[in-house]
Amino acid sequence: MPRDEHRTDDFEERVSRAMGGASDEFPPHSADLVTRSIARGRRMRLFGAARVAAAAVTVVAAGGTLMATDAFGTRSGADGRLAADASASSPASPGRSPSRGHAPVSGEEMVRTLKSLLPPGGTVSEATGRGSRSDGAVVWPSARLTYSTGAGSSGIDVTVARLASGLPADEQGASGCLPLEVRPYDKCSTRRLPGGALLSTTKSFTYPNSDTGQKRWYVVLTTADGVQLTAQEFGGGAEKGATGGADPLLSTAQLTAIVRSPAWKGAIDALPVPDTAPAGPTRTDRASGARLTRVLESHLPHGTVSDVNSGTGLVQLVHDDGDGRNMVEVDVQYDATAAIGGHMGCAGESGGCEAGTLADGTRIKRVRTRSEKGGAAQVWLVDTLRPDGRRVTVREVNSYAESAPVTRPRPELSLDRLQEIALDKGFFTD
Repeated sequence: MPRDEHRTDDFEERVSRAMGGASDEFPPHSADLVTRSIARGRRMRLFGAARVAAAAVTVVAAGGTLMATDAFGTRSGADGRLAADASASSPASPGRSPSRGHAPVSGEEMVRTLKSLLPPGGTVSEATGRGSRSDGAVVWPSARLTYSTGAGSSGIDVTVARLASGLPADEQGASGCLPLEVRPYDKCSTRRLPGGALLSTTKSFTYPNSDTGQKRWYVVLTTADGVQLTAQEFGGGAEKGATGGADPLLSTAQLTAIVRSPAWKGAIDALPVPDTAPAGPTRTDRASGARLTRVLESHLPHGTVSDVNSGTGLVQLVHDDGDGRNMVEVDVQYDATAAIGGHMGCAGESGGCEAGTLADGTRIKRVRTRSEKGGAAQVWLVDTLRPDGRRVTVREVNSYAESAPVTRPRPELSLDRLQEIALDKGFFTD
């Protein structure tokens, strides 16, 4: 089943706003959410045929004491690991201890700090802030407002957050450019700053499946010891509050200056300290991105591979056999029977679909359908569910991204080839 992109995330497709009733508690959308529901980080994880938009908001985070880094230009004795949601920080996250010896920061303080970092001469309206908490569920501090001058208006927001411990960085919205396969119209660059901090700068659009409409610019700063801050800006006013293509008032250089300012030290110090013990056993070695990439590439015909995006349980890449670029994706899951066992038939599927069961009990669904992003692209996929709950979904699009223009008349690989790939036991280590 194709995936969806979101914002507060992808999450736009990273589809349903995770946390349901708590949606109005979400901090402002940040850079990481690709598909309105990025599963486990900035990658939008398709929770396939079940059409469940698993909304594990990208918790931008980091770790360790914020010691002197040139990114902030100051030393901080803050204990703990910090981060900001480069996509859409989750409003609350359990399993964290209060910050050690630091008072919480209030929403009003967050707003005051953001105002103090804006260029003089403009006016501020619709300002709201969210403070941190020293007990109970974690809330990432944030501030948002509308900044106006004679040249127009921009919606601006900043979020400060902290990573969960015990999870791979690629599953927690680590900063970096989002993959071409899901954000084809982003113009993004990443550079290492003195002291080891990583800065990602992106010029994008509020709706990621289009290169028109309201512009969205954002920067994500992650220090060497894990602190991460995100600042984003929407041209013409608040997010989705404008339809034109006006540039945001602040340049990306000015957004960068905001996230690098030492004025956020109080908010950083107030962040709770993450638990040091992992929440439970992980299986990251059982379906690593490197393994998935290696196995998938072994099945591809002669041609060139580019734009590889891989992480635990997921690989996306673009293959060109000389007749046009074709996006191919493999999603691997364990213990998937309860979630999607009832969705391995063709009921409710649009387009061509066939389903059946192999002699060993593996259930298979093969689908040809149109892109859910509203474009002309075709999506072909094969979904397989083994009796032991291991699931492999292989999908392809006759373009380099589902929301991009088509680059070939039809997808490159036949459904038989996709099924062959999905049944390869090499994706698993057990």
